[in-house]
Amino acid sequence: MTVIAANLPPSRWWQSRAVNRFTRHRLALAGIAMISLLVLACVVGPYALPYDSLHIDLRARFAPPLTGQHYLGTDPLGRDLAARLLMAGRVSLLVGFSAMLLSTLIGTLVGVTAGYRGGWVGAALMRMVDGFLSYPSIFLVLALAAVLRPSPVMITVIIAVTSWMETARIVEAEVRSLREREFVQAARMVGLSRRHIMFREILPNAMGPIIVAASLAVARAILLEAYISFLGYGIQPPLPSWGNMLNGAQQYLASAPWLAIIPGAAITIAVTSFNFIGDGLRDALDVRNDHI
Repeated sequence: MTVIAANLPPSRWWQSRAVNRFTRHRLALAGIAMISLLVLACVVGPYALPYDSLHIDLRARFAPPLTGQHYLGTDPLGRDLAARLLMAGRVSLLVGFSAMLLSTLIGTLVGVTAGYRGGWVGAALMRMVDGFLSYPSIFLVLALAAVLRPSPVMITVIIAVTSWMETARIVEAEVRSLREREFVQAARMVGLSRRHIMFREILPNAMGPIIVAASLAVARAILLEAYISFLGYGIQPPLPSWGNMLNGAQQYLASAPWLAIIPGAAITIAVTSFNFIGDGLRDALDVRNDHI
C-alpha cells in the first residue's frame, strides 16, 4: 500500500535516483566528510591527547597554538585547548542531535495529526503552532533557560520544545496533500484504522521533507546551544561546550584571540556542514528532479 516501498526494492536503495543525485552534490558530500571527521575527532581525540580537558598547568597559561604538546594552545587556567574543544564538541553535538530528534518527533506528531484530521482538530493544532511562531524562539529559549537548571539534558529539552514548529508546518502541508491520494483512499476502503493510515501509509511518503528539516534542525540546535551558553544561561563550566568556551574567551579577544577563534571555527564548520547536507538532501529528495 505504501508508495515508497513500491518504488524500489529495499535491498537496492543505493541505486535509487535520490542517492545518485545526492552523491553528485559535492557540497553535501563535503559536509558529510567534515561532520564524520568532527564526530570521530570528538569521540576518539580526547584519548589520544597528552592532557585531559580538566588538567590545569598554571605555568602554561595562555600558551599560543603549537606550543609543545598543546597543539591548539591553552586557556587562562593552563588547560589544553584541544582537549577542551573536543570534549566541548561531544556536548554540543550531542545536544544538537538529541534536540533534533526530540523536536522532529514532536513536530511530526503534531503535523501528521493536524494534516490528516483537519477540521477543528487541525485548526486548533496549527493555531497553536502559529502562537509559538509569533514569539522569537531565542526569547523563549532564554526565558526557559533562565528559569530552569541549565544542564545538558535540560538545554536539549528547551531547544527541542522551542524548535518543533517549523517541522510541524512542513509535515502538516505534506500530509494534507497526501491524504486524498489513491493509496490512502484504498486504505480507507479496506477498513484500515486511522492510526495505521497516518503512520504506516502517509508518514513514510512524507519522510523526504522531514529528513531535510531534521538535518537543518541539527545546525540550528548547535547554534542555539552556543548562543545561550555564550550568554551564560546554557552549559555551565567546568563542563565545556563550544558556547561557554566563547563566553570565557570574550575578555581575551585582544591578548589571546585563539581562545575565541578555535571554538568559533568549530561551530562554523559544524553548522555549515549540516546546512550543506540539508541542501543536498533537499535536491536529492525533490521529486521534481526525477527526470534528471
